[in-house]
Amino acid sequence: MKHRIVVKTLLGTGSAFAVAVLGGLLIHSPRVEAQSLRSELRTQGEDDWRIQRGFAIAPVKLRLAGKNRALVGLGSYLVNGVASCNDCHNGAPPTDPTDAWLPGGVPYFGQSPTLINTAVYLAGGRDFGPYPVAGPFPHIISRNLTPDKHGLPEGHTFAEFATIMRTGKDLDGVHPTCAGAPDGTCLPAPIDGDLLQIMPWPVYQNLTDRDLLAIYTYLSAIPCIEGDPGVPPPPGGVQPRCQ
Repeated sequence: MKHRIVVKTLLGTGSAFAVAVLGGLLIHSPRVEAQSLRSELRTQGEDDWRIQRGFAIAPVKLRLAGKNRALVGLGSYLVNGVASCNDCHNGAPPTDPTDAWLPGGVPYFGQSPTLINTAVYLAGGRDFGPYPVAGPFPHIISRNLTPDKHGLPEGHTFAEFATIMRTGKDLDGVHPTCAGAPDGTCLPAPIDGDLLQIMPWPVYQNLTDRDLLAIYTYLSAIPCIEGDPGVPPPPGGVQPRCQ
């Protein structure tokens, strides 16, 4: 209605050229086109098939009580079908990474269907070796993404999780930048030890807020697995993670 009033006013002043320009802007405006596309996708149920697929490919029993099912399903789709988080965050021994799958279901052996070893699913522990090169540098070890006894994935709130994914901030401060000579616990400059290394957060930071919330919600719904080999034991020893 607003556009009709504007057009009528322009016609009344004899501004035919202005009308043509206005029409062109309305048709070709990226903002208008984007809004139209979003509206069309919403009409078609843009996430329905991804949510359904997410539930179909989730390899573990999910705890759905009190959770948004749509976010859990979408999160599973992103974690298991797009980002492939378990490739790096599984807890299989580095001597035999095929332990991330069960016998008879190892895809790299040509076996189908794939059978994920749920005992190490997203439990962390994949050792990427000394970083950035062999020498007196720390090993980068993936973190445990499963929820703790409070239901927090990796022990972090959603705000903290979003900060990690958006900025790469290592909230655990595992490998600071060396102040002196490398000693196996710090990263040499110009590497920024405040940031996670190897983990592809520079790509994941482009996900939408809803995508990040979906991933976080899914991770809060998976079973807890004890331990966090990617983080040094705290003073006083390791505390139970799951209870």
